[in-house]
Amino acid sequence: MKINAIELKPGNVLEHQNKLWLVLKRDIVQPGKGGAFTVLDIRDLRTGNKATERFRTQEAVERVRLDEKEMQFLYMEGDQATLMDNENYEQVTVPRDLIGEPADFLQDGMVCTVQLYEGTPLSVEIPGSVVMEIIEADPVVRGQTASSSYKPGKLGNGRRVMIPPHIEAGTRIVVNTADGTYVERAKD
Repeated sequence: MKINAIELKPGNVLEHQNKLWLVLKRDIVQPGKGGAFTVLDIRDLRTGNKATERFRTQEAVERVRLDEKEMQFLYMEGDQATLMDNENYEQVTVPRDLIGEPADFLQDGMVCTVQLYEGTPLSVEIPGSVVMEIIEADPVVRGQTASSSYKPGKLGNGRRVMIPPHIEAGTRIVVNTADGTYVERAKD
């Protein structure tokens, strides 16, 4: 679908130079002399490389529509995550780096949002938070005030997280999957 470059917004996907690009940022520049142009910060969806492109505001660019599907995480084998389409039970395998850092928080049966282009997965988004158990917590240092200090703790997946002093081993907590930080104590 062709649209004018000025209509692109962050989050849109476009086809340019036979590659798929995700628009990260858009600026419209109006110089004192000459016509206005659009400056796009874009990232290649397949390689992750970033670039900056300039288009005249009325220049036609090819905008791509992606299909979004809810898929269930089944298992991780090496660097490959296997997900299943809940509608037709077809399985798809994606590389771990397509998911990124949040892959540490994948759990059996977790429902993820997968963006596909012509049946090929381009990105996998997992839920924003997950409940995990603390398996190891450092002891509280006497004299620490509760408001300013956090202590290191270890999650069931082996990842380290900073937790409040009152959290002990065996406690279930809510973790932000985007950056791996403590959110709150899980409600049982």
